[in-house]
Amino acid sequence: MVLPDPVFNDQKVSKFVNHLMYDGKKTISYQIFYNALDVVKGKMEKEEKSPLEIWKQALDNITPQVEVKSRRIGGATFQVPTEIRPDRKESISMKNLIAFARKRSGKSMADKLAAEIMDAYNNQGGAFKRKEDMHRMAEANRAFAHFRF
Repeated sequence: MVLPDPVFNDQKVSKFVNHLMYDGKKTISYQIFYNALDVVKGKMEKEEKSPLEIWKQALDNITPQVEVKSRRIGGATFQVPTEIRPDRKESISMKNLIAFARKRSGKSMADKLAAEIMDAYNNQGGAFKRKEDMHRMAEANRAFAHFRF
């Protein structure tokens, strides 16, 4: 059970912050997240949406629908495309967003996260590319879909 966050009163935000957190330092994670949203707000004033909606849209844009799982069948390993459960979809997209934000060059984590959020919102950036690659893999291995279990 995840408690909603103090500012937006949203469970999704809390989950995201939990993924972002190192060593149980949740206050710092919240600071990073809210600062990132402030940066997004400053840079995307033209958008009609609130920074929170932009972040949610960004997450939706990088959420994969299918993934490939390795499955051994008679000595050969097949990459079998499978549907992803909704809760796993959410956590994959959050983890990808955070992982690619950490890889970016930039000053603070808040800046990097903001940049990655804006990229994901505009359907570009590392996390979006990861989703596209996942879908491409699944598409390429569609022939093995009948091995689903």
